[in-house]
Amino acid sequence: MALSNPKDFSSSPLMVSVQELVKGPTITIPQQYVRLDQEPLSLSFTAPSPPIPTIDMARLVSGDDDNDLELEKLHSTCKDWGIFQLVNHGVSSSLLDKLKHEVEEFYWLPLEEKMKYKMRAGDWEGYGCRSREGGKLDWVDSLNIITNPVDRRRPHLFPELPSSLRNTLESYLLELQKIAAKLLGSMAKALGIDVEEMMEFFDDGIQAVRLAYYPPCPKPELVMGLFPHSDITLINILHQVNGVDGLQIKKDGLWFPLNINPDAFIVNVGDILQIFSNGVYHSIEHKVSTNAEKERISITFSINPKNGADVGPAPSLINPDNPPLFRKVGVEQYFKDYSSRKPSGKAYLDHMRIQNGQDNSA
Repeated sequence: MALSNPKDFSSSPLMVSVQELVKGPTITIPQQYVRLDQEPLSLSFTAPSPPIPTIDMARLVSGDDDNDLELEKLHSTCKDWGIFQLVNHGVSSSLLDKLKHEVEEFYWLPLEEKMKYKMRAGDWEGYGCRSREGGKLDWVDSLNIITNPVDRRRPHLFPELPSSLRNTLESYLLELQKIAAKLLGSMAKALGIDVEEMMEFFDDGIQAVRLAYYPPCPKPELVMGLFPHSDITLINILHQVNGVDGLQIKKDGLWFPLNINPDAFIVNVGDILQIFSNGVYHSIEHKVSTNAEKERISITFSINPKNGADVGPAPSLINPDNPPLFRKVGVEQYFKDYSSRKPSGKAYLDHMRIQNGQDNSA
C-alpha cells in the first residue's frame, strides 16, 4: 500500500516491467520473482475464510441512533481486526467507472510512455516495481506519487500525467480526503480523544496514492504480489479497481484471503494509528497474492501526519493509569528510521514499542 516502504523500490535503470514479462507466448518466471518462503493460507473445508466487518458510512455520520451503533462497531473493528469494508461511502459509481477507465488506459500505454514516470535513483516515487531484501521482486508494477501537500508534488510526476487521468485522480482524491476526515473524526470520538486533536494531527498531512497493476501469473504459488507487512501510515483506503481479489490478512497468527464487496472500499489501520491510540487499535499484517488468469488493478490512498508532527501516543490518552506504550519521534525521523531498517511484517512497530518502561530505540 502507498507510502508503506519508501526505499524498497528498485531504481535501477535495468528495471523490469512485470506487465511486459507476461506478454510473450510462453512465460518463464525469472528467479528474482520466485518466493519459496511464503507462509501458506490457513484454509480447510471446515474453516472457511472469515468475512471482515463492514462499516456503513451513511450510518456512521447519520446523527441518529444508527450513528451510535455504527460508531461502536467501528471502534470494536479497529481494535479486533484493524481492517474493514466501507460501504455507502458516497463516491459516485460514475467517478469510479471513469477512474477504472483512466487507470487501465495508463497501464495499456506503451512501456516507453510509462517509463517517462520511472523511479529515479535514490527515490521511491514514480513508476516501477518493488525490490526486496535479497534482490527479490514483487509481481507488480506500480505508480507511486505523493499528492499532498501540493508543493511536494514532483513536477515530472503528477503534473505530467495524461490530463484525463490527472483530473479524474484529483476528483477521486478530494472525495477520499473527505472520507478520511470523517473516519478519523469518528475514530477520535470512539477513542475519547478531542476531535480537534486528531484533526490537528493529520490536517494537510502527507498523502500518497499508489496505482498498482498485478499481471496474471501462470504459477501464482511461486510469486508474491506484495510482501507481508503492516502499513506504517495512519490509515489507508484501498479500491479494487477491476474487482479482482488478492488481498490476504494475518489474523490470530493465520493467513486468510479476503472476498471483497465490489462496491466497497477497504480501510485498514496503519502503524501510526496503533501508536496514536496507544495500542487500542491494531494495524493488520497483509499481503497480496496473484491470479493465474486475471489481472488485478488497485488504487491505495494513504493518510499520514503532517510534516513537523510527532508520531506517538495521543497526549490526551496518557495518564498514570495509562502510560505510553510507544515512544515519540518526529514524523520525518519515523519514516527515515523505517527506510534504514527495511523491516518486514510488523517489526518496525515493535521497534517503536517501549519495553518494560525502557525506550527500545537502540
